[in-house]
Amino acid sequence: MNNKDVSGILAREGAKIYLKGLDGTEYFSGCAIWEGYLMHWQGKMLCGRILPETDYLTGKPIVLLWPVSERTGESFVELYYNERLVKYTMSMLGHLAINVNGYIFNFSHLLNECEIMTEEEYFYRPALGRFSPSPDGLFDISNPEKPYLDKFGRQFMRTIHVARITGKETLSLESILRGKLKQIYDTPVNPLKPEFYAEFGKFSNSCTTIIRDSLREWGFKDIKGIFPRELFINAVWSFRKQSYKGEVLLSVFRRNQLIVDEAPLSSLTPVLNILNYVKKLIMDAEGVYR
Repeated sequence: MNNKDVSGILAREGAKIYLKGLDGTEYFSGCAIWEGYLMHWQGKMLCGRILPETDYLTGKPIVLLWPVSERTGESFVELYYNERLVKYTMSMLGHLAINVNGYIFNFSHLLNECEIMTEEEYFYRPALGRFSPSPDGLFDISNPEKPYLDKFGRQFMRTIHVARITGKETLSLESILRGKLKQIYDTPVNPLKPEFYAEFGKFSNSCTTIIRDSLREWGFKDIKGIFPRELFINAVWSFRKQSYKGEVLLSVFRRNQLIVDEAPLSSLTPVLNILNYVKKLIMDAEGVYR
């Protein structure tokens, strides 16, 4: 079976789960399809492909499923503030990621989470195999043969706040972000903690500051912040000013968490900076930030 993308209706017949193509073809019936998909999408048209990883329980290849994209093909950038994961101390302030034309750049204290992902993997990867939480519900890599990364689709793990801009060239931002990733992987690894980015810091080289500095290099020099939600509000404020000049088009919205058994509800972090709180009130009144 190949790993090309196919589409069909998500169907279940007894123990068999598959995508049913428009011509009646059954796709993925011999593979591992996550129950979380059925909770939200049974009977709906989806895209899918087989991932290289296998399910720990059945040994079957894992299937990635996602809704049919409504992208128009125009260049865009989306900044994501991911609400905090309540079960992790390191997630106390939430998380930031950035999407450039469908490629999502993610930065973290964990090296395996410093990566470029497609939209479908970032938002909708199944909680199976290495992507799932361990039996105690947490991240666990104590067994390198069977790691539990607890890193499945982010929209199943959190509510995501989105600031989307169009109308500005994006190739330079993509180049900047790729350079940041290269810098991370060129950094010598601490042999005592090989799974961590050795130069990560909460106030420097974090998911927030790397993206902040990239946006500044791209031209938004007034963006400030060292924590995810603070930076997100500042970025929306900066994008808003550019949008009023007609230099970009801005929209701000939420991708609500898709509830599944493997993840508790995410939590919105408070606004810590009073100036950002005022900015948010102003944008709320204007209908910019909801």
